[in-house]
Amino acid sequence: MLRFLPSMISLQAFESAARHLSFSKAAEELSITQSAVSQQMRSLETLLRVKLFHRTRQRLSLTEAGLAYLPDVRQCLSRMEAATLQLMSHQGTGGVLNLAILPTFGTRWLIPRMSSFGQAHPHVTVNFSTRAVKFDFSTERLDAAIHFGDVAWPGVIAHRLMGENVVLVCAPALLKRLRSPKDLAHHTLLQHATRPHAWQEWLAAVGVPDVNPMKGPRFEHFSMVIQAAVAKLGVAILPEFLIQQELAAGELVQPFEHPVRSAHAYYLVYPEENRDLPALKAFREWLLNQVAAA
Repeated sequence: MLRFLPSMISLQAFESAARHLSFSKAAEELSITQSAVSQQMRSLETLLRVKLFHRTRQRLSLTEAGLAYLPDVRQCLSRMEAATLQLMSHQGTGGVLNLAILPTFGTRWLIPRMSSFGQAHPHVTVNFSTRAVKFDFSTERLDAAIHFGDVAWPGVIAHRLMGENVVLVCAPALLKRLRSPKDLAHHTLLQHATRPHAWQEWLAAVGVPDVNPMKGPRFEHFSMVIQAAVAKLGVAILPEFLIQQELAAGELVQPFEHPVRSAHAYYLVYPEENRDLPALKAFREWLLNQVAAA
């Protein structure tokens, strides 16, 4: 299929000229002549049938169309550069996987297991970034992500990894003041910022409607909620698999045996066009095996 694409040199010239607002500086940066830059811009504008620059009194400025086009061109060139450098550095084997992870899931569950992935796939590099809120594959340089919630996204492939049991925990010093779930009315409820309805769902599941589920300080990450609970700042509801070390060490205890199964789950997600990336294929197979063995 013949694609409707400008030449790479035209896109490079446009991005450079737009960044400098100067054809001469773009020419110097690209090691071509100023007339060559001007020619590339005329060719690009002819192809697009739209003006990208205003040229007034030897000053250059972007038109509205140029301003709209620039971010996409810049992203395209960045992705091409990254892909080229990746191929050159790995000589066609292995590769790099840019993976977004949930912060506490990453530090508590995924990263401690990554040594086995490195041993099995020494030519694959995994770059981690954290996302505590929703992300957009179309605007971020991500190959895949670990996501918690639903997966109602068009064009995205999702592999369910695991669900979670949510349990109520506190520091041992608070235990004597928690005889029943109704006593939570007299305690500070530690809140997770990205799960604003967590307490409401837990209280409804255990049949305690008379406790205000929204009171209490909010924390961005589960790791903060965990440390706040250990520090006796209040009572928390947390995914059980994330607090095994605190429970084993006695830093946190469960006042009541009321685990609640979350309605959502953890997923490995990625755009459909990434399905055959060698680094992603290796990581996907390894991760699903890790989940099955856990």
